[in-house]
Parts: sequence; structure tokens; C-alpha cells
Amino acid sequence: MQAKGKVFKYGDNVDTDVIIPARYLNTSDPAELAKYCMEDIDASFVKTVRPGDIIVADKNFGSGSSREHAPIAIKAAGISVVIARTFARIFYRNAINIGLPILECPEAVAGIEAGDTVEVDFSTGVIHNVTKSTTYQAQPFPAFMQELISAGGLINYISRNK
Repeated sequence: MQAKGKVFKYGDNVDTDVIIPARYLNTSDPAELAKYCMEDIDASFVKTVRPGDIIVADKNFGSGSSREHAPIAIKAAGISVVIARTFARIFYRNAINIGLPILECPEAVAGIEAGDTVEVDFSTGVIHNVTKSTTYQAQPFPAFMQELISAGGLINYISRNK
């Protein structure tokens, strides 16, 4: 599995209330949630994000509440992977459960800037900044997690493997 896209970059402590503001939690429809993704931190995000694009963030991405709406909104907006120094543990688990790939790689976060084009190989953990011709190594996903993400999340994975 691979991803390639333009980078949207954010700082520390991007919490779930910023990823999808609570005022939009009256729906669980992914397409509807995507319309408001990152609205309170980056008003231009939904207008400029394209399928395959990538979010890069600093420490503690996805902190705050445990709602699954946050990774669902990110995935539905077209983001192919989130790379951060660290993730809030509940966000990490929710992202994997819904099939949103996430990687922790402090070196990549330090070297990648907003607007760069980045490629990610999930099987090897290699993150290649095409814009700067630099490469970083993240921990690759174990085979079972690659299968889970390829299936589109835990529910789809279980349905396929009954």
C-alpha cells in the first residue's frame, strides 16, 4: 500500500474539537463530516484538500475526546495518511479501526513543510519527500494492520474474514 499527496502541516495538540468541531456532531455521515474537517484551524482546508493528500503534524495529534468522528472526517475529506511526532492513543486506535493510516516519525515531521509532495510506502515505512528529495524511516505497519487498513477498517476486515 502506498500514498502520495500534498502536505497540510499543523503544530502541536491538534485536538478532536479542531479536527471536527462539536457543532457538527449531529451526524455520523462521513461525507457530511468531511465538509467541516479542520474548519476551526484551517478554513481553507476543505476547499483545497484533494484525494490522497497528507496531514503532517507535531506532537499529540488527535487529543481531546474519544469520538470516532475525527478520523472519519479526515479520511472522508480525502487524506491518505497522517504523519505526526506522536498521536493521542485513543485517536491512534480510532484511526486504525476506521482504516485511516497514521505514522509516527519525528524526523519526517521536522523535515516536511506545508505544500511539499510526499510519498509513503506503508509496507516498508519509508516516507519520501519528493519536493526535497529526502527520505525518512517510520515503523512500518505489521501485516495484519496493513490488511485492516486495506479493508477500510475493522468492521470491513471482520466482515471479509468471517
